[in-house]
Amino acid sequence: MSQTVTPNPATVLTTPRVETSPGNPIGEFTQETLALTKRLFIQLKRRPSSLIAGVIQPLMWLILFGALFQNAPQGMFGESVNYAQFLGAGVIVFTAFSGALNAGLPIMFDREFGFLNRLLVAPLSTRFSIVVASAIYILLLSFIQTAVIVTAGAFMGAGLPGGLGLGAIAFITLLLVLGVTGLSLGLAFALPGHIELLAVIFVINLPLLFASTALAPLSFMPKWLQIVATLNPLSYAIEPIRYLYLHSDWTLSSIVMQAPWGEVSFGSALGILAGFAAVALLSIQPLLRRTFA
Repeated sequence: MSQTVTPNPATVLTTPRVETSPGNPIGEFTQETLALTKRLFIQLKRRPSSLIAGVIQPLMWLILFGALFQNAPQGMFGESVNYAQFLGAGVIVFTAFSGALNAGLPIMFDREFGFLNRLLVAPLSTRFSIVVASAIYILLLSFIQTAVIVTAGAFMGAGLPGGLGLGAIAFITLLLVLGVTGLSLGLAFALPGHIELLAVIFVINLPLLFASTALAPLSFMPKWLQIVATLNPLSYAIEPIRYLYLHSDWTLSSIVMQAPWGEVSFGSALGILAGFAAVALLSIQPLLRRTFA
């Protein structure tokens, strides 16, 4: 006598159905990406501690560092009215960078628990939907964190850029997150386990923060550190956002940083970030193809 097994509704992953016709790869890719992205948000809903910590930590940076340099001499941090205004850009960028650097952890845990193997043998139209879903998830979390930091900074006296400035901040965050997420996902497929991935994250996280213009202007640094900071992609995200806070009449030709090798305009900084994202995403393509094969 056969027995009918009813699946547990709590374990069934549902997603809005995208109407696809036979042989429609775009529709199938969209449906798969939505389903995998929703799975990640379901995990976040069940364990929201990572999002809560990702919001509380930058707020603590703003409050503690803002209070620490409250009595700093006027003009010590360039044109900034106060250190909260100077620090806001650095906190936005570093928070987005840290979140993107952790993007490979869900993939790594899926590898270790065997769920990734199930996805790789599933009849997906393209396995790249696994990577795209992770990128979308991290990008949306970064936008949430950025919105909280911008709002908190406005209450702390940092001001608020205009509508076009906020759109530019979102675009800069997008470019940085895409590049760092690509590198993190590449590490998730290249390294043997999550211990090694966490070790890499711990090693490069804070050094990249201190070797950027997040906490101090470029002019305060020794010559060798100035050179290192101008090689750091975080600086090319921080300085344009900082310029947006200080100037409402910005253009792509506005000079946002005086590097040791010359002036860096707003447009040049965006170009460097776009190049960084493109190189990072293209460099992991061969590794992803070998893994998915």
